[in-house]
Amino acid sequence: MFLEGKKVRLRALEPEDLEFLYTLENDTEFWEVSHTQTPFSKFVLKQYIENSHLDIYEAKQLRFIIEETTNNNSVGMIDLFDFNPQHQRAGIGIVINHKFQQEGFASEALEILISYCFQKLNLHQLFANITPDNKKSIALFTRYDFLKTGDKKDWLFVNGNYKNELTFQLIHE
Repeated sequence: MFLEGKKVRLRALEPEDLEFLYTLENDTEFWEVSHTQTPFSKFVLKQYIENSHLDIYEAKQLRFIIEETTNNNSVGMIDLFDFNPQHQRAGIGIVINHKFQQEGFASEALEILISYCFQKLNLHQLFANITPDNKKSIALFTRYDFLKTGDKKDWLFVNGNYKNELTFQLIHE
């Protein structure tokens, strides 16, 4: 299977993912990285799942569930966003459920997605937007040769304070 590694597989959203999606999307600890400001209803998330079959060229985004290969547990999600086929680039976002963090799931999921993007989607570059205090994400993306290429000053307004946002890019040569 192309989107499968030793520990995880990346798969499309299924109707059965509603509760998992509801839990992650409404976890306020993830809102800063997802730019969420209000909770998502199950109704809205059900509609999102129903429309997730749309082609990346139409929707300009693609979300995968990160699932353990050994027992099919859903451990997180990895997204392509701001997909631009003209300029052959997309952004990557990743979130891992708290109880599964620091177990290598994000690393393998990112490795699989990078391969998919360069081999199947023929992208030239990928980017990630990360706040300077998100050391785990910076370490993850730099491990896969993403380079810091930008620092957007006072880019995010979070809990009454401004935060910078760093841009990391991976160019496929």
